[in-house]
Amino acid sequence: MTDFLTAALAPQSIAVIGASENPHKIGGRPIAYMQRMGYRGKLYPINPSRRELQGLACYPSLADLPEVPEMAIVIVAGDQAIAAVEDCAARGVRCAVVIASGFGETGPAGKAQQDHMRDVARAAGMRLVGPNTQGLANFGTGAIASFSTLFTEMPPADGPVAVVSQSGGMAAMAYGLLRERGLGVRHVHATGNEADVGVADLAWAVAQDPEVKLLLLYLEHIANPALLAATAAHARARGLPIVAVKAGRTAGGALAASSHTGSLANEDRVVDAFLRRHGIWRVRDPHALALAAPGYLQGWQPAGRRLVIVSNSGASCVMGADAAEQHGLQIATLSEATRRELAARLPGFATTTNPIDITAALLSNSGLFSEVLPVLAQDDAADMVFIHIPVSGAGYDVERFARDTATFAKASGKPVAVAAWQESVAAVFRAAGVATYANEHDALGALAQIADHMAMLREPLPQAEALPMPALPGASGLLNEADSLALLAAQGLPVVQHRLCRTADAARAAFAELGGPVAVKACSRDVPHKSEHGLVALNLNDADAVATTFTQQWNQLAAMGAAQDGVLVATMRRGRHEAMVGAHIDPQFGPVVAVGDGGKYVEAMRDVALLVPPFDQAEVVAALGKLRIAPLLAGTRGDPPLDVQALADVAVQVGRLIVAAQGRIASIDLNPVLLSAAGEGATIVDALVELKDSE
Repeated sequence: MTDFLTAALAPQSIAVIGASENPHKIGGRPIAYMQRMGYRGKLYPINPSRRELQGLACYPSLADLPEVPEMAIVIVAGDQAIAAVEDCAARGVRCAVVIASGFGETGPAGKAQQDHMRDVARAAGMRLVGPNTQGLANFGTGAIASFSTLFTEMPPADGPVAVVSQSGGMAAMAYGLLRERGLGVRHVHATGNEADVGVADLAWAVAQDPEVKLLLLYLEHIANPALLAATAAHARARGLPIVAVKAGRTAGGALAASSHTGSLANEDRVVDAFLRRHGIWRVRDPHALALAAPGYLQGWQPAGRRLVIVSNSGASCVMGADAAEQHGLQIATLSEATRRELAARLPGFATTTNPIDITAALLSNSGLFSEVLPVLAQDDAADMVFIHIPVSGAGYDVERFARDTATFAKASGKPVAVAAWQESVAAVFRAAGVATYANEHDALGALAQIADHMAMLREPLPQAEALPMPALPGASGLLNEADSLALLAAQGLPVVQHRLCRTADAARAAFAELGGPVAVKACSRDVPHKSEHGLVALNLNDADAVATTFTQQWNQLAAMGAAQDGVLVATMRRGRHEAMVGAHIDPQFGPVVAVGDGGKYVEAMRDVALLVPPFDQAEVVAALGKLRIAPLLAGTRGDPPLDVQALADVAVQVGRLIVAAQGRIASIDLNPVLLSAAGEGATIVDALVELKDSE
């Protein structure tokens, strides 16, 4: 571990500045928690009005301590907090946790004070957590620099889960939901305003802990995507799944996140692409964050999405099948051999097709689970099993049901989730180590999430290539269409045949060379959207019309005061569908590529997928398959399938180009890209490239 990681997660000595005798006050809670959890380091309460505090010697100031503590918890407010941080930096404290609020979240003046504390800390080589943080808690070491009420309401237990959150409230909520499920939690860290240390820093830290088997994140902004990506790569290598809530999905949510943390929210669809690229599973809220935790901790590795449903109720079988479809799970088709073997074990009135209704016979034969489940284990079609028990209790041998289910899950290695709304029944299954939920939607949601997440993590990651820098003009700003198409053609992209003309005679010659019909379009770096100004003419089929249109467009450019870069004469191409490919440099995440439905309604319909390079054709094809236009791409109502592979290749090439340009290309817009039938290719018929100044 680096010095910071050691000081933050396993400090040998901790000072509490603003300590309180009252274990229920913010200044008293960290001390009470650490004494209760057996913190083995040295604990130094600081309070000038007391000599002793919670059974510990108390000191008037940091300067009076017998040693420089590795960590200081700053609980005093306002100017006192600023002075305390300055003191800590001067004394050589390695990590300060500033619980005090009233800084960056309050406005510009508070932000300036917060920045001052950060600058003082950085100048001294000290790391700053907060301000406005609930604090850090490591139940593995007993170092609890936190005042969370939940640690009193729901007693801690060390375990394999780590929670890192920008919000203290969301950290506490995730912790509470996990403890409610009986799961131990080792790390609960909140970063607050993130003047210095952010979620990515602490995520990296806890990912180094070999006892952590599941990492849960709550983010309101992603200040250090490179470090988060490195954490995800390390986690993938050691088999540590990461699940995240990224708040601020909507415009309103983004505004709320900004006012709450003093930070700007990231563009949500780019966040989706970034998290997906790095194998981080995104969920909607802290409830969903904890939902699948039992399955992750049991090491579920479903081979696919095929599900077997078993219940003692026919209605539950039907409802389970409905819920499975909603979650995108397939009802497995069992083999004839499996069905025959089930029929030999079940009553004649039971159902042996999937879903399997074992009926109320479960009441009289408590061994039915032990008879049915091993049969399913032998069927390759059964990737996972869902057991729904809507009725049980007195007269049922619930302990045997749970024991048999747990034995099956361990022996077969297949993911098994149980739904039991009766808490008395659910508690028995949980005690046996079975992932248990109150209803079918939660149980199947957990199965579906882990199936999808594990499939994502099994996909080989395309590696970044060392690409040559493309030849680019020296100037910045928009390139005209001819220059944009030339840049793309030089990279091997399929651009439409065209000629740039500066006289009517040249336009006639271009028509004669290309043959009709042609499109005639004004070409000016000052007019990126030509159709809005009537500067596009389509389907011209004789030389005189081309020459006349040239003259009209040339003169209109002059009348508009726009640069007369020329007029394009281009072959008219007939595609079966208009697609688009675009790319831009996101200020947080770097190059991002968009691919999907194109045409003039592209912004209104927004049926595009975002991808973070590097990626390959297979990843693009998979992303296109999730769009609303997927049925059209696959061919429908007698139309042939479209050349999705050609579109994917354009997207891959555009991703390579914008990465190779090393920031010089600000954006690329290819719309439309005309798609032909499968095997017949794609053609870029309009392009716009924007350059940035070289640094």
